[in-house]
Amino acid sequence: MRTYPKFCITKKGERAARGGHPWVYGEEVVRADGGYANGDLVDVVTEKGKYLGTGFVNDNSKIRVRLISTNTNDKFDEEFWERRLRYALDYRKAVMPGDDYKCCRLIFGEADQFPGWTVDRYNDLLVIQTLSLGIELRKHMLIPLLVKLLRNDGETIAGVYERNDVKIRLLEGMEEGKGWFRLAGEEFPASPVTAVCENGIVYDVDVENGQKTGFFLDQKYNRQSVARIAKGKRVLDCFTHTGSFALNAARGGAAHVTAVDVSAEACRMTARNAEKNGVADRVDVLQADVFALLDKLEGLHSRDYDFIILDPPAFTKSRKTVHNAMTGYKDINMKAMKLLPRGGYLATCSCSHFMKEDLFGEMLRDAAAEAHVQLRQIEARQQAPDHPILWNVPETNYLKFYIFQVV
Repeated sequence: MRTYPKFCITKKGERAARGGHPWVYGEEVVRADGGYANGDLVDVVTEKGKYLGTGFVNDNSKIRVRLISTNTNDKFDEEFWERRLRYALDYRKAVMPGDDYKCCRLIFGEADQFPGWTVDRYNDLLVIQTLSLGIELRKHMLIPLLVKLLRNDGETIAGVYERNDVKIRLLEGMEEGKGWFRLAGEEFPASPVTAVCENGIVYDVDVENGQKTGFFLDQKYNRQSVARIAKGKRVLDCFTHTGSFALNAARGGAAHVTAVDVSAEACRMTARNAEKNGVADRVDVLQADVFALLDKLEGLHSRDYDFIILDPPAFTKSRKTVHNAMTGYKDINMKAMKLLPRGGYLATCSCSHFMKEDLFGEMLRDAAAEAHVQLRQIEARQQAPDHPILWNVPETNYLKFYIFQVV
C-alpha cells in the first residue's frame, strides 16, 4: 500500500506525464490529498486516481512536482539512488571514454532523472549545482554516494565544491551560496583551482569564481570540429571566454588567431591558457565589445579573417525575449558573413533552449540574404553527449552549432 500524499492533476498534466515529461506545473494540480512538506515525495495521479509517477513537491516553485519515477515498485532508499548514480556514471564512461571522463558532466538534471541537479567533473574536483529542493534535502546522502562510486572505480576525487550562487534557488525557496562540501573525515582542498585537459589542451579551471561551474563543457567536440578545418586560417574567435575555441583553432594549425571578449578577466585567462599551451605566438587577445568590434571591422571593409567563430552567451532566457534575441543573433551573424571572403568559414551557435532550431535557422537564412551570401553547411552539431538530450524533455535540447562555408 502506498503511503505518499496524492496529487490529482488535470488532463493536460496527465498527457504530459504520460508522454514522459517530468514536470507538473502548479496550475495542473486539481487537488492534494494528505499532508506533506516541501521537498517530500508525492504520488501524482489522474482525475480517476490512476498512478502516473512519484516526485518531489515544492509549493514555492512554478514546477509543483518534479517526477523521478513512474514505477510503483521503486523504493526511494539509498540503494535506489546508488543504482541511479551508477547508471549515470556508466553512461559517461561509455560516451566520454579515456581522458574525456576526467573532464565532463556527470549528472545533467532531468536527463539523468536527478531533477535540478548538475554535477561537473574537473579532474580531481566535483562541482555541484542544486536547483531543486528535493535534491537539496538529500544531497548529504547523494554526494558521498557519488564520491564513493567514483573512488571505487579508481578515480581520484580530492574535493566537492558547491556553486549554488544562482538566483533561481530563491524561486525554489532556497538560499544562494557557494563553498566546499564537507566529506566526512576529510579536509577541504587547498585551492579551488585545478588543471584539466580537453582535446589535448590544458586549462586552469577556477571552480569558485569561474562562470557557471568553472568551464563550458558542452562544446568539447564542437571545438574539435573547429580545429579540423582551422589549418592555415586567420581566425577571429568572438566571445572567447577562456579561449577554448581559439586554442583549439591554434592547435589545429591556424596561421593566426584573434580572441575577443569584453571581460578583462576572460582575456587574462585566455592569454594564460595560450601561454600554457605554447601557442601565445599565434594567439592575440583583444578586450572589446564584440558588437562594436564587428561594426568597426565592417566599416573598415576588413578582410583580415577567413574563419570567424561566434559563441555568444545566451541572448534569451525566456520566451518573452526571443524576438530581441533574434535581432542580436542576426546582427553578429550578418556582420560576420559580410567580413568573410568568398570561401571563408563561419562557426556559429546558440546556447539558449528558447532559441529553437527552426528560429535559429530562420535567423541564419535572413542574415545570409541581407549579407548577400550563400551558406554551404559543413556540419550541424549539438551539445556533447555528457549533456544527453531526452526527446520527451525538450528543455534538455539547447545547443545549436553550425559550421558553414560562405559562398
